[in-house]
Amino acid sequence: MTKEYKQQFTLRITQANKTELIVILYEIVLAYIEDAETALAQGDITEFREALRKVRSCFGELIASLNLEYELAARLLSLYLYCNRELTKADIRKTKEPLAHINSVISKLLAAYRELAGQDKSGPVMQNTQTVYAGLTYGKNSLSENLSDEGANRGFRA
Repeated sequence: MTKEYKQQFTLRITQANKTELIVILYEIVLAYIEDAETALAQGDITEFREALRKVRSCFGELIASLNLEYELAARLLSLYLYCNRELTKADIRKTKEPLAHINSVISKLLAAYRELAGQDKSGPVMQNTQTVYAGLTYGKNSLSENLSDEGANRGFRA
């Protein structure tokens, strides 16, 4: 994943509500799966395994966030565990077919959660963050980001 993608994800996380956080995690999973497929195609097994480790970490977060009091959470848990098994297959066999299975499952979940995120009107999970304004400027397709309250205390409240 490129540095720019990481910055975009970080910015989105600071402004996201609970549903949007799940959307972002799914997008991160898909990005790291793409990284794993690219590394495998280039024969870079170390990078391939690193990408798989990051995907596992995302699934760990998704599993930890489940509220198992609901039936839907139990179904999501089985999907996440299936995806973890497929990651293990991909790692052991050094093949991308299991990654295609994960991509299919997560893409469908992503579409559903994007629709839910549009209906979720709750506020951002993170509080006390800087507001970022981004837009195109005069330059040739350059993106300019401006932070408001740059001097404000963002970490601790007095």
